[in-house]
Amino acid sequence: MIESIIVLGGIGALGAVTLNLVARRFHVHEDERIARIEALLPGANCGGCGRKGCHDFAVTAHNAGNLEGMFCPVAGKEAMDAIAGVMGCAPADVEPQVAVVRCEGTPQTKTALQARYVGPASCAIMNTTAGDYECRNSCLGCGDCVEACRFGAIAIDPATMRPSVDTDRCTGCGQCVTRCPRHIMQLWPKGRNNRRVYVACGNCQKGAVTRRQCSVGCIGCGLCVKACPFEAITVTANHAVIDPKKCKACGKCATACKQGCIIVTHKQTTN
Repeated sequence: MIESIIVLGGIGALGAVTLNLVARRFHVHEDERIARIEALLPGANCGGCGRKGCHDFAVTAHNAGNLEGMFCPVAGKEAMDAIAGVMGCAPADVEPQVAVVRCEGTPQTKTALQARYVGPASCAIMNTTAGDYECRNSCLGCGDCVEACRFGAIAIDPATMRPSVDTDRCTGCGQCVTRCPRHIMQLWPKGRNNRRVYVACGNCQKGAVTRRQCSVGCIGCGLCVKACPFEAITVTANHAVIDPKKCKACGKCATACKQGCIIVTHKQTTN
């Protein structure tokens, strides 16, 4: 019995020494700046930066030697400036973004009902059946985006059955955009004083078809194009498209839109 304990103890000791030697032999030194960069990141590992996680972001940024094309939407500009200081490079010049809902349709405005969906409350599953209404660009309202959001920034409004976004909580990570099977969720520049102008419709059908499907859908009439003094709007494939780089958020297009599908928001944030 004692001999067995001694033998096992010896084997264990030999294994520990061997593992220690192997660890020393194959140890890869990691620059301490990587740990400092990672410490400035939120640790959410949400993938909003386009990397696998916060550590991957830190390693990639360190190896690149600059922050060109790299931005953590959860950490925000202040943290990114601090990371630039650690790296000794120029800070990232990226405009903050938030999620917007590209659908204003409600059970009252979506007029073309094709069937009544009965099944699991999942947008992904419901989308495979084409959903309740003819418009294939309408929000399904099951809340997949709510589940995807790690920051509690999205909730389904029971009156409209559409998601609403709390821009004070939204970090622009893009997880809701990835999860939405109909691309209803979209990242949009947050804008000065949180003021944004965007088209809350993704329908590209001809005007007559859109009118039949939803009373607040974009019909591509072009009134917004004529109203915009900055040439920020074009009509492509029967649908109005706003260029956020040209848009000054004056709101004249929204006033001109007879369908009411161009949204202007200017909620003040507490940030």
